[in-house]
Amino acid sequence: MSTGATVGIVGGSGMLGHAIATGWLSSGAVSPDRLWISNRSGSRAGFEDWPDVTVTADSQALADACDVILLSVPPALAGGIGISAPDRLVASVMAGVTLDRIAALTGTTRVVRAMSSPAAALRLAYSPFAASGATEDDRTMIRHLLSAIGTTDEVPDEAQIDLFTAMTGPVPGFVAFFAACMQGYATDRGVAPEVAERAVRQLFLSAGQMMADGPAPDTHVRQMIDYAGTTAAGLLAMQETDIAEAIAKGLDAAVARTRGIAG
Repeated sequence: MSTGATVGIVGGSGMLGHAIATGWLSSGAVSPDRLWISNRSGSRAGFEDWPDVTVTADSQALADACDVILLSVPPALAGGIGISAPDRLVASVMAGVTLDRIAALTGTTRVVRAMSSPAAALRLAYSPFAASGATEDDRTMIRHLLSAIGTTDEVPDEAQIDLFTAMTGPVPGFVAFFAACMQGYATDRGVAPEVAERAVRQLFLSAGQMMADGPAPDTHVRQMIDYAGTTAAGLLAMQETDIAEAIAKGLDAAVARTRGIAG
């Protein structure tokens, strides 16, 4: 169902902004005639199927026309956003850009900082958010918009957004790395590359669906170990290694990069 609000995405032609816009349009959360997109060239590329979407190179015109503004530009370019939106609800999916800086960049007191992923185009993103100065109506609006592209939670501390930027922002990212390791295991042992790839793709597709609809991941692990079959042998061997520490080290590095990426 459409929000009825006019919504704009500054940077809406980039990978993440376009994915979110596509998710909103396909879900009906935002009707085409209520969506504004700004980019540096004013190009309609990527929005040809929605002629009623307004595309502009003038981000201030977008800010003046919209009730809700989403900032989705590369964080290193945040300082050049250049809009004044003192009476608007402004949300951001710019990695590492704090609530205070978003407010300073736009002049608003109603700020939401979120993180999403390109899975938004498939309406499969996880998009947590933190808010400052937002009313309950603002929060309802943000929940509606983010739920339309997957699932969402409000978190109490914006520092947690950095954690999710590392964990759930880079879809498929870390999961693809694990899949590549498994594919490599098979090909190193003589499995044809195309067969190994097909097997791993199906494995992760089915595993994702089973975890989405079934018990929590740690419960799945415990059930497999309790079953004491072949998977239990593998899981127990992995638990004896430093694999959990290695994963944490990688995520720590990604979080640290998130907190420094905006300068």
